[in-house]
Amino acid sequence: MLKRIRIILATVTLICITWLFVDFTGTAHHWLSWLPKLQFLEALLALNVIALLFLVILTLVFGRIYCSIICPLGILQDLFGKLGMKARKNRYSYSKEVRWLRYPVLAVFIAALVAGVGSIVQLLAPYSAFGRIATSLLQPLWKMGNNVLAGIAEQQDSYAFYHVETAVPNITVVMVIAIVTLVVLAILAWRNGRTYCNTICPVGTVLSFLSRFSWLKVRFDTEKCRNCSLCSKNCKASCIDYKTHTVDYSRCVVCGDCLESCKFGALTYKPHETHKTHKTHHSTDNSRRSFLLASALLTTAAMAEDAKKVDGGLAEIEDKVAPERQTPLTPPGSLSAKNMASHCTGCQLCVSECPNQVLRPGTDWLSIMQPTMSYESGFCRPECNRCSQVCPAGAIQPIRHEDKSSTQIGHAVWIKKNCIPLTDGVECGNCARHCPVGAIEMVPSDPDDEESAYVPAVNEARCIGCGACEYLCPARPFSAIYVEGHEVHKEV
Repeated sequence: MLKRIRIILATVTLICITWLFVDFTGTAHHWLSWLPKLQFLEALLALNVIALLFLVILTLVFGRIYCSIICPLGILQDLFGKLGMKARKNRYSYSKEVRWLRYPVLAVFIAALVAGVGSIVQLLAPYSAFGRIATSLLQPLWKMGNNVLAGIAEQQDSYAFYHVETAVPNITVVMVIAIVTLVVLAILAWRNGRTYCNTICPVGTVLSFLSRFSWLKVRFDTEKCRNCSLCSKNCKASCIDYKTHTVDYSRCVVCGDCLESCKFGALTYKPHETHKTHKTHHSTDNSRRSFLLASALLTTAAMAEDAKKVDGGLAEIEDKVAPERQTPLTPPGSLSAKNMASHCTGCQLCVSECPNQVLRPGTDWLSIMQPTMSYESGFCRPECNRCSQVCPAGAIQPIRHEDKSSTQIGHAVWIKKNCIPLTDGVECGNCARHCPVGAIEMVPSDPDDEESAYVPAVNEARCIGCGACEYLCPARPFSAIYVEGHEVHKEV
């Protein structure tokens, strides 16, 4: 019963979190936005006290079930381990805790977290590792499948599906990291079960301190045990020593495999019992405690903005090239570059959820997997705050639409040599017409000649850095106007 409950809950969690990362319509976020906030590291960085208390109490009562039913990377390890078990049964054996690796990795992780070295934090954080795998490897496949259906629907004059862009700029490095992570994880889980979870993962190490004191534990009945070793041979965490009838509770994730494999009922999942006589005695009650969880999954019609580019069939539109910004742009709600660096775990959820294709992985090696903004494929619409709603770590804090319209993340800069009225001698004014806050006006290029070509003048105090001017500028490949980021955001 315990294993069945664990498998059901783990399956629901994995499907829901994967859907959150691959979905581009916002439907999954509408129903499941609470799920990423239950991830331990993200709740800690966001100072989500309710989620942290829930996870601490959960661990103190049930043990490290977080790693087997809530953490998506832990569940993914179980899938690979299951494949390994099908290839060869009874493949595991007891091994001692690898302290010389486990605790130094945790120390390095904490030091990187305090020092703001985001690249190390993002590589070791389990939820972020799964997010990179889902965003860079699974979401493109999901989008391609959607586009195939959109093509079929278009032939039938149906609008049930619509075409979406499949490529995300700057995703190559993150994709390579995701592939390497997936391969290493698969090999370790295939060969040795939960090696990554119990030797490298910092979240697992932190929870191991609490799980030692859990109320419910897997316990031996020495009178029933026949030392057949099946429990040790089926333990993915390699934490059961059948010879001494002991379980390393710091590594046990309460998967239930040992309970199922035991043919003599010598293992039970129950609280500690007091000794009734001077002789060791264990209750023979074989009833198992089950978890209480109610989950409801609803679906709704997808609603999203159509970002399809149309060139009118007249000419091929040359792609824009991203400008070299002196200061990277961070999303409204992130408060500052420092706050982003110290809180972001690089899970890529905001990148996968951005409907305007503004967010993409950064190129700075110190924070290579943290999101940055650029406006070649779209601009940051004032009415959109989805990234701030999905961030579970507090790197992008929730921001209201009206507050976003008055939050300055950067300011526009005009590049004279690229401006079409001066280079081609034609009227333009796209930047001024589409500026949502009226921070740009067209003025004569020659102040003494009203008949001279009109060029944009930027009111930096009013500009919020949304990038509408940069995105809609017709100059190619370099825009005549671009947005320079601010280290600290401010209200205008």
